[in-house]
Amino acid sequence: MRLTTKGRYAVTAMIDLAYHSQNKSVTLNEIAERQTISLSYLEQLFSKLRKNSMVSGVRGPGGGYKLNRNAFEISIAEIVVAVDEPLSPKKCGSKDNLLLYLTDELWTGLSDQIHSYLKDISLGALLEKEQVSPLPKDKLKKCDTA
Repeated sequence: MRLTTKGRYAVTAMIDLAYHSQNKSVTLNEIAERQTISLSYLEQLFSKLRKNSMVSGVRGPGGGYKLNRNAFEISIAEIVVAVDEPLSPKKCGSKDNLLLYLTDELWTGLSDQIHSYLKDISLGALLEKEQVSPLPKDKLKKCDTA
């Protein structure tokens, strides 16, 4: 797992969506304005989030986006993985070049630790932290789109 600007913006946008979509759909324009993220960039991110079934779009007046699942069921790692291109499994080093081999092992181990840490943190848990969310845990569930 790599941490990129794309992943950071996706997490920020998803936290915004989880917080503001508790009672209504949220438009990408609203997220873009609140988080100062380019609308076209958000469109690209939400396309990938939609393909990974984390969000769904609601058309028409009052339309926008909502979470597809309970905020406590969506991990930060899942968001980052959804928007970032996977790293090539090709290693730069081999045991013939010990320094490159050890460096590859170091970064692979760090990547695994980051993924392990982020998979245990959910959107819902972030919203509960420091009493950010004005609603109790049971109100952060998936909203019906019908």
